Amino acid sequence: MTSEMQQLELLLNEEAVRYNRPEFIEADPVQFPRRFSDKRDIEIVSLLASTIAWGNRTMICRSAEKMLSLMENQPFNYVMDRGYEELPDGNIHRTFFAANFRHYLRGLHSIYQRYGSLEDFAKAERVGDEVAPAWALAAAINRELALANDGRSDCRCLPLGLDKSALKRFNMALRWLVRRDGIVDMGVWNVITPAQLFIPLDVHVGNVSRSLGLLERKANDRLAVEQLTSALRQFRPDDPVYYDFALFGIGVNKALNP
Repeated sequence: MTSEMQQLELLLNEEAVRYNRPEFIEADPVQFPRRFSDKRDIEIVSLLASTIAWGNRTMICRSAEKMLSLMENQPFNYVMDRGYEELPDGNIHRTFFAANFRHYLRGLHSIYQRYGSLEDFAKAERVGDEVAPAWALAAAINRELALANDGRSDCRCLPLGLDKSALKRFNMALRWLVRRDGIVDMGVWNVITPAQLFIPLDVHVGNVSRSLGLLERKANDRLAVEQLTSALRQFRPDDPVYYDFALFGIGVNKALNP
């Protein structure tokens, strides 16, 4: 490893340690699934909180709080009792409305009715055998959502163009569900390993990664996610998404030159 790469690894590790700590939780959407102990509640809230995780973090958390309130803070029971069918139309978060919420929960009801948990559904779909488990699982969930909604798809729930989508928010939900570090992420799943996760890539993470020489591709798409995750695996092959904390922190601190 070159001295430049060693310096970069040192910077990434320092920043990851700085932000991968309990204090990170209180201002991040990860706080919402962490409120629950039942794996099914954790799964549902991880999907929903990550789905609306775009824009201002304060607004995201306010909207997630609203979403939990709509579910009477009992996500699994709400899904299985189909309480969402009585939900009046209205806005939940920016361009995510009650109609999108109902669409998602109808699909989740179908999955939980037949498989018991989202992880068991993922096992039945054999996503752990896939090179890119996140995209395989997203495709399977999209299929179930469409089947539960008279064949209609809804890109507000999960992206539809999966061959190109970075799947930023879904990859973030999987980080919460799969990584088991005892600090921020919950690690309630065994169907895939941390080594199989991909970095949640948004504009901020993309810009920071390019400034550090970790990413050359200009578009924030699926290929960029694959390239960036491959680069991070050089430092931590068993857990490359650990550096999601570092890329967040480096941008916050404006420490863009390793």
